[in-house]
Amino acid sequence: MSPIIQTQALTKTFGANGTAVHALRGIDLAVTKGEFVALVGPSGSGKSTLMAIIGCLDAPTSGTYALDGTQVQGLSGSELARIRNIKIGFIFQSYNLMPKASILRNVELPMLYAGVSRKERRERAMTLLEKVGMPEKANVLPGNLSGGQRQRVAIARALANEPALLLADEPTGALDSHTGAEVLDLFQELNAMGNTLVLVTHDPSIAALAQRRVEIRDGLIAGAIAGVA
Repeated sequence: MSPIIQTQALTKTFGANGTAVHALRGIDLAVTKGEFVALVGPSGSGKSTLMAIIGCLDAPTSGTYALDGTQVQGLSGSELARIRNIKIGFIFQSYNLMPKASILRNVELPMLYAGVSRKERRERAMTLLEKVGMPEKANVLPGNLSGGQRQRVAIARALANEPALLLADEPTGALDSHTGAEVLDLFQELNAMGNTLVLVTHDPSIAALAQRRVEIRDGLIAGAIAGVA
């Protein structure tokens, strides 16, 4: 099976000469369709930089990255924006919902950018809100929801264009332990339905829920440092 994510010798350097910071120093990573992978590591290890490159939010200094069979490096800004909208669903710690738009409108937004008709947007958004247990909140504004409810809406929005990949960056960081556990249960349900998930976390107990744990240390995959294949 072809990997959804395939990086080879991926590097990222910030600054130059004496001030250069080597955030990534040669990452080889493959994630296949349907996997649930946790990227873990201490602050400054490079995991967030790797997530930004995987999400087409940043470009590597060198190396290659293929997303669902498409080589990403060298694509134009508009091409990258289209890939982010169609191929990737983002789930952030801070939710990133539009505060003055209804929950339904928030979920519809990626489909609007993708050119989906109004009728189909509405139907698909309602189906997704049902999937995350929030159909009765369709006309509510984000500010009237709890943190857990807002994260569920963010997950529904991430699924809007049926992306090849879901990326979650510390998705339970702003939630209490009970609500965070409910969101993680939802992730496991989505993975069981065939969705590919890559999650960044510093919490070992959260990482343990994933099928595979990839530790990033000093800009390298820790297994590579330890000599493990």
